[in-house]
Amino acid sequence: MTEETSFLSHLWYLGAPSRRLKPGAMLRKVIMGQPILLARDSEGKAFAIRDICPHRGIPLSEGRLLEDESGAVEIECAYHGWRFGREGRCKAIPSLVEGQQVDLSKICVRRYPVREHQGLVWVFVCDTPVEGPAMAEAEPVEPPFPPPDIPGVGERRPNYVHVVEFACHVDNAIIGLMDPAHGPYVHQSWYWRSSGNMYEKEKRFAPVERGFSMVNHPPSSNSLAYRVLGGKPTTEIAFRLPGVRTEHVRVGERFVTSLTVVTPIDHERTEVTQVLYWDHPVLTALKPLLGVFARAFLDQDRVIVQKQYEGLKFNPRLMLINDADVQAKWYFRMKKAWTRSVETGAEFVHPLQDEVTLRWRS
Repeated sequence: MTEETSFLSHLWYLGAPSRRLKPGAMLRKVIMGQPILLARDSEGKAFAIRDICPHRGIPLSEGRLLEDESGAVEIECAYHGWRFGREGRCKAIPSLVEGQQVDLSKICVRRYPVREHQGLVWVFVCDTPVEGPAMAEAEPVEPPFPPPDIPGVGERRPNYVHVVEFACHVDNAIIGLMDPAHGPYVHQSWYWRSSGNMYEKEKRFAPVERGFSMVNHPPSSNSLAYRVLGGKPTTEIAFRLPGVRTEHVRVGERFVTSLTVVTPIDHERTEVTQVLYWDHPVLTALKPLLGVFARAFLDQDRVIVQKQYEGLKFNPRLMLINDADVQAKWYFRMKKAWTRSVETGAEFVHPLQDEVTLRWRS
């Protein structure tokens, strides 16, 4: 195994939970090494532009949001007051005097397509130029497909959100989180499982759009957390590019959906967002404790990849085995196929064509 350090473009990345993007405020994000300013216009609609003023390079998020005479929102740069609209076009340069002609239509910053869905703000990131004449003259790339739809949620907003930063490349975060064999060792706890409580697992997997799913099945009997839900729960787990994992659990007419989104900040830092939706009354009653357990669970993953980095910094030769690491193999194959599709314009060829059964102990 060799790590593919490139990032995947022309895909939806999580910008922020909706509740973090307040009206009249700006939020600075870095995704795939690109500085992005998230904000809302006067009607509460989210938008995103490159968070760099093309004049002297200061982040536009250091400035402030204004409204022009028509009520349209503008971002005023903190350094010299240059103003930019939500489409990224320069609207004004206050230092100009009569007779000094500057074509404002040629001054702009990249606009990022944004969609807000199920209480989350998604940003479409592509690899087209981010500055200079080529960017100013290029037509914006419009997303050919919508952001991820979280199963069973409808238009609900999250019941719980937790964000943590991992000190690793996005690939290591993703294959670590989808790894089915690390649980008894990394997540040893009274409410989950232990290394002495392992069973042989056999699960069916099927291809889905830009990803794969562990098809609907009863959850593992050695995971105590599922028993809290009562009844006979079933769960379906899916992973989609670039780093979106969902687990949809049903207990009769009730549901719990866990969403884990892995977002690359740069080559050495990754943001992991854990989101929970539910209509199960037991989880509503246990919400304070649920937050404690969820944070502890994710922190165990964060600590182990930090320890892993102490070995990875020596660039060792790694390996993936069957069947426990097959999901990781699929991820790298999908990543390569998606990159080829973006670069050539050819159709994305899914490396997984049919249902497959995998077996491992955990």
